[in-house]
Amino acid sequence: MEPTSVAFIGLGVMGYPMAGHLHRAGHKVRVYNRTVAKAEKFVAEFPGAERFSTPAETANGAEFVFSCVGNDDDLRAVTIGDGGAFAGMSAGAIFVDHTTASAEVARELHAAAAERGFGFIDAPISGGQAGAEKGALTVMCGGYPSSFAKAEPVIACYARACRLMGPPGAGQLTKMVNQIAIAGLIQSLAEALHFAKAAGLEPESVVDLLKNGAAQSWQMENRTKTMAANKFDFGFAVEWMRKDLAICLGEARRNGARLPVAALVDQFYAEVERMGGRRWDTSSLIARLER
Repeated sequence: MEPTSVAFIGLGVMGYPMAGHLHRAGHKVRVYNRTVAKAEKFVAEFPGAERFSTPAETANGAEFVFSCVGNDDDLRAVTIGDGGAFAGMSAGAIFVDHTTASAEVARELHAAAAERGFGFIDAPISGGQAGAEKGALTVMCGGYPSSFAKAEPVIACYARACRLMGPPGAGQLTKMVNQIAIAGLIQSLAEALHFAKAAGLEPESVVDLLKNGAAQSWQMENRTKTMAANKFDFGFAVEWMRKDLAICLGEARRNGARLPVAALVDQFYAEVERMGGRRWDTSSLIARLER
């Protein structure tokens, strides 16, 4: 698509590289970050990008506004809070939210955007920091087809896969499915590696063989070496996974789904936090088995 004016709110480990891909694609990028130093670093690294003091100023005049922040409260603050982006957006613009948040807040903000005459897409992402840096994220979208059709070519700057999953909130519900699957998978992988060690097998050799069979997964390919070495200082933090699982379990209470494994793994992550692992990578589930 033709380059256009885009705003990006939230320059964390995911947002920073995503905004960078938008700049490299030729879009005029406007940025806001709560920690000003990160925004200053971005405009220094990407000449022509501009930083602003509030989300509203950042969104003013942008055809597309993107956000990637921490949780529901953070998202409300940068959209409908004082100085929030919604106050600066023009009719016909599109707001795309990449935060992993609740379906409830997604629907709330869809409605607020519609009242103001612009579109809103809940678009949580999967692929981790490496996926963001490579521009190979999976983007799960909820919203109206007309808004999605406009935004998809811009999202493609950093996405390997992007799909409209249904009406407002459907993107967040799809991300919940993703997190439920990952939680059980990491626990199973942790137990498998723990068993391999206890049985006197060489974990790396075992994994090198098993990754060619039915047990293969992204987690097995990318996390087993560091899990076996008890290295957890990278990737998606335990505290954020617990935030996501709380959203999943809350939604399950509303829709009647039963999530016994997800609930159990959440308790295991609570144990990891008590061990001092709040900021450890989610693969640290193996640590509680080997303490």
